Amino acid sequence: MKHTIYPLSIAILLLPLLLDGSSISNDLTGKEIMEKVDENMSSKNRVVESSMIIHGKRRDRTITSKTWSVGTTQSFSEYLSPAREAGTKMLKVDGKLWIYTPQTDRIIQISGHLLRQSVMGSDMSYEDMMDDRKLLDVYEAKRVGQEEFNGRQCYLVELNAIVEDVAYYSQKMWVDTERFVPLKQELYAKSGKLLKRMELKDVQKVGERWYPMTAIYKDMLKDGKGTEYRIAQLAFDQDIPSHVFTKGALKK
Repeated sequence: MKHTIYPLSIAILLLPLLLDGSSISNDLTGKEIMEKVDENMSSKNRVVESSMIIHGKRRDRTITSKTWSVGTTQSFSEYLSPAREAGTKMLKVDGKLWIYTPQTDRIIQISGHLLRQSVMGSDMSYEDMMDDRKLLDVYEAKRVGQEEFNGRQCYLVELNAIVEDVAYYSQKMWVDTERFVPLKQELYAKSGKLLKRMELKDVQKVGERWYPMTAIYKDMLKDGKGTEYRIAQLAFDQDIPSHVFTKGALKK
């Protein structure tokens, strides 16, 4: 006697597999996961309007800015508020960083030990902003497991440095198995000490990409509750004139 398995029965039989995140892309290596992250989040260029909320021990400060970026090697930011910061501009081109402040009417290049300083008193350093290399160019990626984070199934990937000139010797990254967006990142010194932690939230579909609209940075060596970065507007693949990424644009 023949038995007919109807589509509903098939779905019930497959349900345990569908619910098990490890059955989806189970054969992906750490390198392949990071390549998918790069494919999802990288773009020819982008324009971002954002606010940076610095949670201090006594009070919070909010700084708004607009940033134009091309790839990872060129970016130009103008700070819009508060009044004390308005008009400050920052230019990054091919591994060099300049800052213009209207109070002094001077352009200063940030380099050497100054790169370790905090950006506007936040939990981010200039060094964090300047290392524009792809992670796979400086780290070996190894998939070490799968965990749930904030209700999402994530690949857990360990990144270990393969070059000497890197700010963080190793990293751990929790990558959404469906959207290939990092949801958490931990940055370590060579000694194994945790230096910084990042959490990325409010993931939204922007065109064909998934992108986190909120990021929380915490320097584990500093007091305070960290720095929150919120994207208000985001546009990819815009027409950005090349003169934006010149030192002349800093004083305009």
